[in-house]
Amino acid sequence: MSAIQGLDLQTVQRIRKGVLFLGLMGVIAMALVTASLGNHAFHEGIEAVGLGLIIVCIVGRAWCSLYIGGRKKAEIVDRGPYSVSRNPLYVFSFMGAFGMGAQTGSLTVAMLFLLLTYVVFYFTVKREEAWLAGQFGQVYADYCARTPRFGPDFSKWRDAEALDVRPRFFLLTLRDGLMFLVAIPLFEAVEAMQNVGWLATVLRLP
Repeated sequence: MSAIQGLDLQTVQRIRKGVLFLGLMGVIAMALVTASLGNHAFHEGIEAVGLGLIIVCIVGRAWCSLYIGGRKKAEIVDRGPYSVSRNPLYVFSFMGAFGMGAQTGSLTVAMLFLLLTYVVFYFTVKREEAWLAGQFGQVYADYCARTPRFGPDFSKWRDAEALDVRPRFFLLTLRDGLMFLVAIPLFEAVEAMQNVGWLATVLRLP
């Protein structure tokens, strides 16, 4: 058993958030001294795509919380978004991470945000999978056999006729998702300071 598999889920989540925060701060620090290499249309286009993905991320994460909120440790949720992907909330987070980086106007920075988020979440997912396998046994094994880890495989779609919505979890997930929007004013401010010479640009990235 690896070191991370020996930790409980709450500890793994705290480590995941800490590592992700430090990593994002590192990428943001890099963005402070870099600028987009593309022309104005390319720069604005990347930002627009990123904004669209951030919106999809916020809505998608909130949608997932309607199904999984408060149930993750109690049952295997395999309806709605969880019928086409075992980790749809993380898939939407990947979109949001790319969207955050895209607010720099650089495809390279957007990909770095995405790669960092994927690596951190991958190890979190591995620990969660080990816990779920131990907790739910064959039921979880069958779920894994028919549903991709990230996917999504839309041919597997199944939905529930009714949901028992837990508002607290929905609102917490919505609040966390809205944090992705912070990238917009942050990188707009960085760009403005670079344009007036308050921040030096040492590297231009595509």
